[in-house]
Amino acid sequence: MLFYNAPNPAPTPRRVRIFLAEKGIAVPMQDISIMGGELKSDAFLAVNPLGQVPALKLDSGEVLTETVSICRYFEALHPTPPMFGTDPLEMARIDMWIRRVELRFGSPLAMIWVHTHALTARLFQQFTEFGESNRPKVADAMRFIDDQLAGREYLASDAFSMADICLLTIVDFAGFVGTAVPDELTNLTAWHARVSARPSARA
Repeated sequence: MLFYNAPNPAPTPRRVRIFLAEKGIAVPMQDISIMGGELKSDAFLAVNPLGQVPALKLDSGEVLTETVSICRYFEALHPTPPMFGTDPLEMARIDMWIRRVELRFGSPLAMIWVHTHALTARLFQQFTEFGESNRPKVADAMRFIDDQLAGREYLASDAFSMADICLLTIVDFAGFVGTAVPDELTNLTAWHARVSARPSARA
């Protein structure tokens, strides 16, 4: 088994690293240079034709991609502690929040990163006006999540879950991109401080 990783600030491989740390699972890793163009090399495209990390190559040779899918695979192998819920309602609620975080927060943030950031200018054709148009969507997503976190320790259930991992990596990446959580969003700020204090957050 081999996990194809990319170091910080890449948010998606970090999700898997945090998940593995929470589970206490050690997996061999190989770093792939995003800025160095290694994602599009023939060697890596043979692993993942989409040219994206993370990717998990199993002992059988099969390759899994997509962060949540990789984590679900490990969840099935190592169900304790549960990170995707323990009953139908909790599982559905965690799934709901993963989708909300990815689609309402992560997707517009990715457009800001791709189309406005100096580091991506040499990797992509940038449409700056389109990128900037996504900033209000990110702000709206932050405000919505802040409201939903009122009186709650974690995002989707009474326990730290995959939904919290997804949100943590996106919030931290937002800070790197230049769209940090505003100070007035006190619920989201307090949540971020709590989950960032977990040892797994350093993965």
